[in-house]
Amino acid sequence: MTAPTPHPSTEGRTPYPVGLLLAGRRVVVVGGGQVAQRRLPALIASGADLHLVAPATTPAVQAMADAGEFTWHARPYRDGDLADTWYALVATDDPAVNAAVSAEAERERVFCSRSDDAAAATAWTPASGRDAGATVAVLTGDPRHSAALRDAIVDGLRDGSLAARQYRSHGAGVALVGGGPGDPDLITVRGRRLLADADVVVTDRLAPRELLAELPEHVEVIDASKIPYGRFMAQEAINRTLVEHAKAGKFVVRLKGGDPYVFGRGGEELLACAEAGLPVTVVPGISSSISVPAAAGVPVTHRGMTHEFTVISGHVGPDDERSLTNWEAAARMSGTLVLLMAVDKIGAIAARLVEYGRPADTPVAIVQEGTTAAQRRVDATLGTVAAVVEAEGVKPPAVIVIGDVVNVLAAAFQR
Repeated sequence: MTAPTPHPSTEGRTPYPVGLLLAGRRVVVVGGGQVAQRRLPALIASGADLHLVAPATTPAVQAMADAGEFTWHARPYRDGDLADTWYALVATDDPAVNAAVSAEAERERVFCSRSDDAAAATAWTPASGRDAGATVAVLTGDPRHSAALRDAIVDGLRDGSLAARQYRSHGAGVALVGGGPGDPDLITVRGRRLLADADVVVTDRLAPRELLAELPEHVEVIDASKIPYGRFMAQEAINRTLVEHAKAGKFVVRLKGGDPYVFGRGGEELLACAEAGLPVTVVPGISSSISVPAAAGVPVTHRGMTHEFTVISGHVGPDDERSLTNWEAAARMSGTLVLLMAVDKIGAIAARLVEYGRPADTPVAIVQEGTTAAQRRVDATLGTVAAVVEAEGVKPPAVIVIGDVVNVLAAAFQR
């Protein structure tokens, strides 16, 4: 825990930091407002025998009570409410009530935290956060200062910039990490944490490249797109690379664009590792099928306009015997179609959709390099999209959205 910095109301008072194990022990919270709303989840997670005393609560607090997560005494505080209590938190907007609860806590020798007056409390609630099983708690006497320090420490642990990362607990194995659509800030917290722990990173061109620059020098980075293989051996070679490095005692992160299971062959990689007896962690990623359209001003669903959206891989065209897509069914659906890996096949796909009944004037948006600095959006219709893609020189990676949702936010994005 971080040592306290003097604060006007707490000058000369140095708290003794300790972690309370409250499971099964009576804890009383007085007040059901926003302070209680923020504090209750951690107390619930502690397993305490939790009691809330308040005549009224916020809707979120009431929802917790309705779910049975604590006992709500829907009335004002009464002297004696702290009997047999181990810890109390006072969070009302009535100074007289707060003082009365503090007085009872003092008589009953119950440690008591007050949201309104730290100087009158016998316990301070630290700014706390968790990362990989560790709890970080900061006490300074100034809530804003504590929160800022807490955030800096937890962020450092999560992105691997703090040296404590060298003490990671997991050994050999594989993590299939979805890196998101391209913007390095859109990887999940867990994905970034595991990436910071890696001995070997197997990546490809769709994964966020900027994240690789943050890796320590000892980490081996393997570009999956440059592994020597024939066209039909690509995935087998990647699987073999993951297994070989993990069996050599390394922690391997397979960093993929989007989500591992959305046209990312994550299932094949997991099966290969499982067959080799290796532990595998799967970290979902933000799929480009919804995030890239959103970044370009296209919601894939919109109330009153569509009740479904369908994500289709366009890496093989509608005339290819390998295609598993029912293009007639897709054309007859009224909802949004999202095409991935379809830039070079969009002419044939659009023609097939029109043939099966989709109007030729159906709006189409093509978003290239979505969520990155190079993002650009090109608009067309099913009848014009093939010519527009060629004229505009659209290149992969790009996400293609087909449907009325393409224009629903156009006016707002042009402001």
